Amino acid sequence: MSRYLITSALPYINGIKHLGNLAGSMLPADVHARFRRLQGHEVLYICATDEHGTPAELAAAEASQDVAAYCAQQYQIQKDACDGFRLSFDHFGRSSNPPNHKLTQHFCETLEKHGLIEERVSKQIYSIDDKRFLPDRYVEGTCPVCGFERARGDQCDNCGSLLDPINLINPRSKISGSTNVEPRDTAHLFLLQPKMQDKIRAWVDKATEWPQLARSIAYKWLDEGLIDRSITRDLSWGIKVTQNGEPRRGFENKVFYVWFDAPVEYIGSTVEWAEANGGKDWERWWRTDKGASDVTYIQFMGKDNVAFHTVSFPVTIMGSQEPWKLVDRLKAFNWVTWYGGKFSTSEKRGIFMDQALELLPSDYWRWYLMANAPESSDAAFTLEQFQQTINADLANVFGNFINRITTFTRSKFDSKVPDGGEPGEHEEKLFATFAERLAALTQSHEQMEMRKAAAELRSIWAAGNEFLQVAAPWTSIKTDQAKAAATTRTALNACVLFAILAQPFIPDAAKIVLDALSVPEANRNWPKVDDRGVWDALPRGHAITPPDVLFKKIEDAQVAEWAARFGGGG
Repeated sequence: MSRYLITSALPYINGIKHLGNLAGSMLPADVHARFRRLQGHEVLYICATDEHGTPAELAAAEASQDVAAYCAQQYQIQKDACDGFRLSFDHFGRSSNPPNHKLTQHFCETLEKHGLIEERVSKQIYSIDDKRFLPDRYVEGTCPVCGFERARGDQCDNCGSLLDPINLINPRSKISGSTNVEPRDTAHLFLLQPKMQDKIRAWVDKATEWPQLARSIAYKWLDEGLIDRSITRDLSWGIKVTQNGEPRRGFENKVFYVWFDAPVEYIGSTVEWAEANGGKDWERWWRTDKGASDVTYIQFMGKDNVAFHTVSFPVTIMGSQEPWKLVDRLKAFNWVTWYGGKFSTSEKRGIFMDQALELLPSDYWRWYLMANAPESSDAAFTLEQFQQTINADLANVFGNFINRITTFTRSKFDSKVPDGGEPGEHEEKLFATFAERLAALTQSHEQMEMRKAAAELRSIWAAGNEFLQVAAPWTSIKTDQAKAAATTRTALNACVLFAILAQPFIPDAAKIVLDALSVPEANRNWPKVDDRGVWDALPRGHAITPPDVLFKKIEDAQVAEWAARFGGGG
């Protein structure tokens, strides 16, 4: 048994996430966590809401709520949506909880002792009408690179350039819209990242198991040269800046920058998990001097988060000179687009997590998003392809196989696994195909290749349908009862295997099948490639109950209705 620490990029607190957010981090992390558990490994799957920063303050103000109350409400909404999608977090925490405050302050003070933090006075936009300094995202203006008129102070959404608010043309306050703003001196703490450049590059050089997308982004930042990065902001909501355990003088109205504290919440959420579970030992997952050296740490995220996870957060961890666990494998995803464009709440483009669950059970969405995961390039979500994939894979292939053989067993064998007969050529061919495909499926999961894993699983289901077609127990039963019994018994055991293998992707449907076949929980683990016994696992005479239709086909009328509501391709 191995140990796997799995983290998903933290969903930001301001509003429910769309299907693209889900597909780029939380869902593939869940698929992998479920797979590793089925293999019998010890898994800790951690996530949390990312609750600090300017957008949280702005969203709370827009909702006329206190920011703490707003975040508490949004946390529950997001947690409910995650539960609805059956995301199997061991803990889903909050970056605003005390453990993250304590850890973030600890890291800053430790980094300062090692000469990696420096206090500097710099120019920042001050709004005279609002009577306050404006953090990056409280400033809007024209991008100096491309001329886009609604660029944010930290980044232009049009050209992607990272910006400094001071360089914006015609800057204005996002709070009041006032253009009565000016640069003024203010003190901030800077993380001296260039001092760690060589260590970070040497570490990335060794990260040969990262996908090319992750490594290329890391090298891009390293090749351009790391810069000193401000890690404090003029905000009231966030983690207070300390020095020697006390509020830092001159920083009473400042907090840590959200991108400094958010990754620390991976550790903070693990502390929360430990506290919520009777004081479990969280350090054995995170401290290499406390047992974490045998942990494989895997991070899942979208490509926009890669630089922070491959450069900035490692600067914090490694710069502390403390024995913290560093990521071993990093799985980065491209975007899921909505018909090639962005998901947008304001423009009513795209389906968001809560809306998806109102339309169909979570398994439909889980399967489609992972079968079309944006691994090698961006992937466009279209309702037409969604309909085609669900109807073909889940209704016609998986659901049809389960339905045909279980209803046949009820009709011809009194809902019991039949005795008699021995495997023939058709059964032997299925056994061989299954062993070959199982090896490929297992390898795809181990390499975290979601599309390949889904394709291999579908091919296993398809092999079951092909077996039924050629073995045709409904025909052989008329002349050879023993042969029909052997075919039926093999197909029922295939139902068990197909459902066991489906658990990482479609856990609810898999459970329905395994419950209908009365498979004990202890027998639902990942099969071994060379275990021929799996084909005779169900006891002869064992009672089964044919499940109801697992997946209803998506009709054209539904697609038309959803396209009108969510902005389809037409």
